[in-house]
Amino acid sequence: MNSDKIKLYGTLTIGFLAAMLEFVFHLPQYAQLIISVLGLLLALIMFVDMIKVLKSGNFGIDLLAITAIVATIVLGQYWAGWIVLLMLTGGDTLEEFAANKAKSELKSLLDNTPSQAHLIDDSEIKDIDIDDVKVGDTLLVRPKEQVPVDGIVFEGSSEIDESSLTGESVPVNVVKDSHVMSGSINGDNPFKIKAEKVAADSEYQAIVKLVKESETHPAKFVRLADRYAVPFTLIAYIIAGVAWYVSKDPVRVAQVLVVASPCPLILAAPIAFVSGMSRTSRNGIIIKSGTALEKLNSAQTVAFDKTGTITKGKLVVDELLVPTNFDQNQVIAYAASLEQNSSHVMAKAIVDYAIEKKIPFEKAENLKEITAQGIQGTINSHDVKVGQAEFVTTQEVPEVTGSGVYISIDGQYAGVYSLLDQIRPESKSTIQKLKDFGIKNILMISGDKKEATEMVASKVGITQAFPSSLPADKVKIINNLPKEFHPTVMVGDGVNDAPALALADVGIAMGYKGANAASESADAVILQDDLSKVSTAVKIAHDTMKVAKEAVLIGIFICIALMLVAAFGLIPTIIGAMLQEVVDTVAILYALRARSDKL
Repeated sequence: MNSDKIKLYGTLTIGFLAAMLEFVFHLPQYAQLIISVLGLLLALIMFVDMIKVLKSGNFGIDLLAITAIVATIVLGQYWAGWIVLLMLTGGDTLEEFAANKAKSELKSLLDNTPSQAHLIDDSEIKDIDIDDVKVGDTLLVRPKEQVPVDGIVFEGSSEIDESSLTGESVPVNVVKDSHVMSGSINGDNPFKIKAEKVAADSEYQAIVKLVKESETHPAKFVRLADRYAVPFTLIAYIIAGVAWYVSKDPVRVAQVLVVASPCPLILAAPIAFVSGMSRTSRNGIIIKSGTALEKLNSAQTVAFDKTGTITKGKLVVDELLVPTNFDQNQVIAYAASLEQNSSHVMAKAIVDYAIEKKIPFEKAENLKEITAQGIQGTINSHDVKVGQAEFVTTQEVPEVTGSGVYISIDGQYAGVYSLLDQIRPESKSTIQKLKDFGIKNILMISGDKKEATEMVASKVGITQAFPSSLPADKVKIINNLPKEFHPTVMVGDGVNDAPALALADVGIAMGYKGANAASESADAVILQDDLSKVSTAVKIAHDTMKVAKEAVLIGIFICIALMLVAAFGLIPTIIGAMLQEVVDTVAILYALRARSDKL
């Protein structure tokens, strides 16, 4: 149980015991004693906590309430002091619930870290702990397994999926002398590597370390309630001091401070945030803290990952180039007829393209697929090959913008598909809405190559793109943004985005694919396959902050009016404490408006 709940339950227990003593056993002196002793003890604990907050450079809103508790108890107004104590501890508990309710533990990232390696020792294969791998060890990477440490291939060939590390959606071919990164997922063929780094220095473990470091250096941020705390506290002390000086009655201090107790500040903002978080949940977005909503409201920069975020992470045919001496429909038919027999991610794009064009397939015979090269077969007595350029033909072939898949018929170059990641249809409108909200600094940070990254960025309206960015690069880009471009928002979906998501003021994970390192290290998670939810989250943040500010200001103005009345001795302390309940109710009811989608 956290300390805020202990304080709340302690306050309730004090109130119950005191009520029994005074109203059942008719022992008011003991009721006063128990409230005074335990109330002052709790006030002392809060004062110590407040000093810690002040030392960190922040000014909290507890000082005024602590003063009110002490003043009412010292002056014998113990029930008024208990009511203030109840409101303060209750507000702190609610704030604890509204803020940081889902602290990231990086559970999925740590669970997915490679833990074992297959060591090749004199032709014998031994399973060893990953931390026991030494530089120079020879290791076996089996099909569908993670690469345990960074290494260089010395035997075998395969395709590996590095998308969670680099953001590049196209599988990478690995052959002898290829470098592989830990955390990459092997395809269908085993291969052997020589370890280049120990586990602690390898790529996947470096990402884990980056996330942990990012989370331990959160950006400084002044909360809504704290921004109003200093002027409100000064106004209350001035009114209380003047009232005491003029009336010569110290009870006036308690009367003023009781109605000045900053419960609207303590309660209204957290309740508005809880309401806003409830609204985001209804819209398929999980916001993990009220502070994240505040930062999202004032965001000056939004940085997007490309693959799986701005794009769908699904390859499609961007263009097909066919020489004039070949029939385009025949090339499409032959390529798709071969590729329908392959499980390769590129094959599906080519097959889907033929289906979309409504071109009938041909019967393919003598099929043979060569990993990392391509597939070949016979169609209508023609020798057809589809795959890498050097596999299909010895002729000169053109370069394409995307990933190239080449076709040859009877050894003659017959065409090339340019495959690109499919841009989400809602990406462009989402970027425009963010600009409409006043966010001008919008970036794309991608592990993909320059041409593909810049092409996607220009199509969706992003003017600043950072291609070929590994996780450490993404962290540097976010970290090096000028002060005027903060708070920052990072939107991503993969393990490679996790460090940047943790470092940014607000990390938003596209977590619809299930729990992963991105959603664990993010402040917000989008549960649906819909990028427009990013702009929805920003709108809800704006609406929530508007309601929160209005609720706080309404409470403050009512409190100031009551303070002025109490300064003339017209409001007894117990009545003032009860009036504070009315102010709380008004502020709370107004703050609950943040739940509505009609704002």
